Amino acid sequence: MIQFTGVNVTLGEREVLSDLTLTLPERRIGVVGANGSGKSTLARLINGLALPSSGEVTVLGLDTRRHAARIRRDVGFLFTDPDAQIVMPTVAEDVAFSLRRKGLSRAEVEERVREVLARYGLADHADHPAHQLSGGQKQLLALCAVLVLDPQILIMDEPTTLLDLRHSRQVADLLGRLPQQVVVVTHDLGLLDSFDRVIVLDQGRVVADSPPQAAIDHYRKLMS
Repeated sequence: MIQFTGVNVTLGEREVLSDLTLTLPERRIGVVGANGSGKSTLARLINGLALPSSGEVTVLGLDTRRHAARIRRDVGFLFTDPDAQIVMPTVAEDVAFSLRRKGLSRAEVEERVREVLARYGLADHADHPAHQLSGGQKQLLALCAVLVLDPQILIMDEPTTLLDLRHSRQVADLLGRLPQQVVVVTHDLGLLDSFDRVIVLDQGRVVADSPPQAAIDHYRKLMS
């Protein structure tokens, strides 16, 4: 469960989010809005990458102010640009790096890496240079490096922005199969068709919150 209670975020004199109160129990939640509307800040609040100026964010019953490190063990975050998350030379090494603090044996690490790469179609690329993958493969690698840790919640910030149509559809298909609760910030409205709930932000405030079609219709009118 993710809860925002009276959350405000200010940067200098700019109000980024204002009076945000939300309870998010649904499995698939989308967040849309114009650039600068506060979408990415909302996403970062969920795992403590950003903290509220006032109000409270609780995730899985824990306050992000006091328990950010604990929350990040259960909340995976996928950034827009996968190159920002790829830190090791090869595909398998990059996924294994995520497991470095788990106290697993080498054999256990190798098994978990093999399993997650096979599940998401990267088994044949295990020894390939990570930064030489295609854009879609890099996004899959970043996702593998997060999912190998078995998070309960996955936050994705513009996961299809750098992808072509084929890879965007691949990401959409994956989202439908993931067991985790997923919160996706996106401009890719087609990605949200099968979601449970879509939240529309405008100038830091929630202006629509409903099943996808009604929320997206509101957003389209807002942008017209």
